[in-house]
Amino acid sequence: MTTAYERFRALHERPNAFVMPNAWDGASAVLLKRAGFEALGSTSLGLAFSLGRQDGSHAVSRDEAVAHAAFLARLTDLPVNGDLEDGFGAEPQDCAATVRAAIAAGLAGLGIEDTTADPARPIHDFDAAVARVRAAADAARGRILLTGRTDNFLNGRPDLDDTIRRLVAFAHAGADVLYAPGLPDMDAIVAVVRAVAPKPVNVLIGPGDGAVSLERLSEAGVRRVSVGGALYRVAMNALVNTAQAMRLGDLAAVTGAIPGSEIAAALPTA
Repeated sequence: MTTAYERFRALHERPNAFVMPNAWDGASAVLLKRAGFEALGSTSLGLAFSLGRQDGSHAVSRDEAVAHAAFLARLTDLPVNGDLEDGFGAEPQDCAATVRAAIAAGLAGLGIEDTTADPARPIHDFDAAVARVRAAADAARGRILLTGRTDNFLNGRPDLDDTIRRLVAFAHAGADVLYAPGLPDMDAIVAVVRAVAPKPVNVLIGPGDGAVSLERLSEAGVRRVSVGGALYRVAMNALVNTAQAMRLGDLAAVTGAIPGSEIAAALPTA
């Protein structure tokens, strides 16, 4: 019987890109499984906001984030990639500890970002970022799929050259998948894919200058597409719009929702 890690790795070896949506709770996870997705990611934003906390500031602990991702995996029996942010600490050994915790919890994959959780200095210096990925890779090798991620473009540093430099270094340090959310256009995506080939690249939804099809991303060499906290925000947008309509007296706005029985049918029985 293949492990979740082996199933997850095999998805990245296909010739075409696959979509890995990010679930934030049990119901979203089982409904995404029902929709036919073969793997899920957790979302640090969705988890933090659902707990009433800030994202990206260590307001959610390593234990909480790993346990949440493991819960999604147990509930769905799908490979789950943990959104484990910066590895929950500044030092390489912190990243290694997060990898070991993810392996022990049965996750199929995880990401390590070069973020710092410090708004005054949001991105680790190059050498520190590489050392952190190397320590994570040493702990991960052959047991969990490691994504090396740089968040330059999400933190006001739209430097494609430095982004590619970091991703290439992460690949050499042992990361299995490379990821730079917020790439501005298809040219940037293609440049990243070519720079780290043959290792697979994850893209966040698509280029920043406009949505493209999964087919086009596949043709560009992308192997995985995640959506981060977007699905959670779509759900919250529906709540906000419906609540506003209700406040103005339109009670019909709350009708037509998915029946609770339909969600219950997607959940495992006790």
